[in-house]
Amino acid sequence: MSFELAGIGASGGIAIGTALVLEPTTLDIPEHILLPEAVEPEVLRLRAALSSARDELFSVRDAIPGDAPQDTRLFIDAHLLMLDDPALRERPLRSIRDEHRNAAWAIHLERERLLEIFDRMEDAYLRAKREDIIQVIDRVLRHLIGVKTPVLQSAEGQIIIAEDLTPADTVLMKKDKVLAWVTDFGAANSHSAILARSLGLPAVVGTHSATRLLRSGDVVIVDGDQGILLVAPDALILQQYQVLQEQRQRRRRLLEEQRDLPAISADGVLIHLRANIELPDDTDMVRRMNADGVGLYRSEFLFMNRPDIPDEEEQFHAFARVVEQMDGAPVTIRSLDIGADKGLRDDDAGLHAALNPALGLRGLRLCLRRPEWFRPHLRAILRASALGPVRLMLPMLSSMGQLLQTRALVGELQAELRAEGYSCDPDMPLGIMVEVPAVAMAAHYFAGQADFFSIGTNDLIQYALAVDRGDDDVNDLFDPLHAGVLAMIQYTIAAGHARGIPVAMCGEMAANPAFTALLLGLGLREFSMYSGAIPEVKEAIRQTTIVDAEALAARALSGEMPVLPGGGHS
Repeated sequence: MSFELAGIGASGGIAIGTALVLEPTTLDIPEHILLPEAVEPEVLRLRAALSSARDELFSVRDAIPGDAPQDTRLFIDAHLLMLDDPALRERPLRSIRDEHRNAAWAIHLERERLLEIFDRMEDAYLRAKREDIIQVIDRVLRHLIGVKTPVLQSAEGQIIIAEDLTPADTVLMKKDKVLAWVTDFGAANSHSAILARSLGLPAVVGTHSATRLLRSGDVVIVDGDQGILLVAPDALILQQYQVLQEQRQRRRRLLEEQRDLPAISADGVLIHLRANIELPDDTDMVRRMNADGVGLYRSEFLFMNRPDIPDEEEQFHAFARVVEQMDGAPVTIRSLDIGADKGLRDDDAGLHAALNPALGLRGLRLCLRRPEWFRPHLRAILRASALGPVRLMLPMLSSMGQLLQTRALVGELQAELRAEGYSCDPDMPLGIMVEVPAVAMAAHYFAGQADFFSIGTNDLIQYALAVDRGDDDVNDLFDPLHAGVLAMIQYTIAAGHARGIPVAMCGEMAANPAFTALLLGLGLREFSMYSGAIPEVKEAIRQTTIVDAEALAARALSGEMPVLPGGGHS
């Protein structure tokens, strides 16, 4: 019987083949109190399990094919870094020694504590990283309780159906020539999903029931573009998808050929395409996609999943590495966008759980409250500005006072650094993220003091429409094409251009080629997105005239539901 399962398209593409269903393995975690003489042996067991988990990941990394994209190794390295993080060991070790808990239960409790922090995160991108916590600690737990890590056998040419997958699983699937994968759980921004996009493996996540409804050997079609899984398709559907598959393969070859072409509209207007990154190693992919620089460097990743705050030197070296690797292309560093909802909730940090983290003490609000964090953070950015073009971008800004206070602090720190013999750019641009509706509607006012704008559509839409985009019950109301949202975007762009300052967009909307023509029509000339989205957005730009784009934008602003490339509409 033919049927269809809907999920989330995590990696585009079409795959046709037979299913290989991986049986879920439930970890039965024991809990007991240790006798005093068993405490130190249990400490050794935990350390041995951490070491074995590291050895497994090193074996996976060594198995990565030489022709795999450079960033493939970065996702395995991210899990290795988590295993090396003292924060992952310290609490479980204290729990074993002080409370005499067994190692498996101690590290399980640490997992639950970390998951609680990630679940409160307002940012969907960061919230998705909870999967990494689960995957890393589950790998350790398997060693502690004696459950072997599942190994794929004879998966070549098949489509994997699983509850969830780790980045290591995804790497091995590419090596074993797996066609695609589908999971019950997972998020489009998980490391496994990002890695699938990098490796060109179609993937659908969040089907909730694929492992329960499918059997190994079923003929299936994975449509990563639409986020659907077709099971036992009839001959006509199968033929249609074979044609679509061939068309997509031809299009991928064309996009690869166009990688070195400039992002110029069909009527000759130059558009800047920049990349969003979170780690210094991400610059490899930025350069490979010929981006015009970094439009968003998420500096908060230096602060997450650790018991301490990185000092000025550690931050400087991370920023300097990115600036130097970009070799003269501009790097926009977003100042620390973190708070009780983004991984810094800790007794030592002095933060408490906010009733509504999205509207609480986070971003610039928190930084201005904690100068002992903010000053070394800004000093590190300023020192990096001596090595190449750096722009500082302030998140979650809602008042002119916050902007003026930060500008005064930057000036004070520039003088301080010069007195200490450090170099820095005296004219480093200081801009703001426009993600609070009140700032968007007063953009003309802020444009007089900011050196640039970058529109953060993820939060702007959420706040404007009173919709939590991470809540399944109201997610359908999260509408980027709402006339009110588009009016705020257009007004922000117009206000910036009227004062002669650049206006970019760094939210998810900028990465969607279906929105490219509309955004061009609203006046946007600078886009920033994850590196893998650049080829398709560039193609959309090259196929669009500004005149046609402006006509599309006018219809959308009037409340008409425009039909966008690819069939999308509001």
